[in-house]
Amino acid sequence: MATKQEFVDFVIDQMEKAGEIKARKMFGEYGIYADGKFFGVICDNKLFIKPTNAGREFIGNVVEAPPYEGAKPSFLIEDKLEDREWLSELVRVTVKELPMPKPKKKKK
Repeated sequence: MATKQEFVDFVIDQMEKAGEIKARKMFGEYGIYADGKFFGVICDNKLFIKPTNAGREFIGNVVEAPPYEGAKPSFLIEDKLEDREWLSELVRVTVKELPMPKPKKKKK
């Protein structure tokens, strides 16, 4: 089942206090970025966040699942999507722990 644009818009709106949040279509689903850092995906109308120590500590009772077949498990966020403050803080602590993206090489 493909993700609906309305769900993507809702999730992005819920995270607005975490920085500049963008979603990019990837392989029929969506990658999500905060201030240029890739931190999660939206697949099948579900939100998956990259696992980090800070994120695990913040969430507490973590539910992990792969966003798609063959993927590494990520934090599956289902019951807190309505909580803007909580979701924005999770994104902030996660992104803070992730490395900056490597600069893209220029094509010759």
